Amino acid sequence: MGIVKIDDVLHEEARRASAVMCRSINAQAEFWMKIGMLAEANPTMSFNDIVRAQLVEANVAVAKAAAA
Repeated sequence: MGIVKIDDVLHEEARRASAVMCRSINAQAEFWMKIGMLAEANPTMSFNDIVRAQLVEANVAVAKAAAA
């Protein structure tokens, strides 16, 4: 665990996003860092693919949306 210095504007964006996503500011920043790290390691995967893979890895049942 450590302290990370981030730009004030980015901190404010994390604060606003955390309220929408029902996360703490730290949890929001951690989520963005994790997704960013995974996106860099897997450049052909979309955001949705990354999240889906993380859910599957955590043994969360992922339901497919019904076709319209």
